[in-house]
Amino acid sequence: MSISNEALQKLVQEIETQAIQSQQQISLVRSQVASKQREIRILELTSKEVGDLPSGTNIYEGVGKMFVFSPTSEVDQRLKTETSDLKSDVENLGKKLQYLETTHKNSREHIDQIFNSGGRA
Repeated sequence: MSISNEALQKLVQEIETQAIQSQQQISLVRSQVASKQREIRILELTSKEVGDLPSGTNIYEGVGKMFVFSPTSEVDQRLKTETSDLKSDVENLGKKLQYLETTHKNSREHIDQIFNSGGRA
């Protein structure tokens, strides 16, 4: 059984569009993962520095154009919470990346299969 040229062309075009969209989203997700990993590293370094401070040290955090006193324990807790949130985000982005890579791979395989079969279904 043979597929008409118009139907075959439309099918290939749809699969190619899906592959291109997947590739674009893969690039976007990879840049998001890299950005979040940098933020995690910064938060971990900051947490280490705060942990190394003597117990009675005053810590001031920037809020807009002013600085506000924050207890060391609150700052450390906030840094740990932000780090765990970012790690969760990276894990979710990793799952999304895996899905997108699978979708892209499958799209490419379908296109190759169509061309190798010569338009016969």
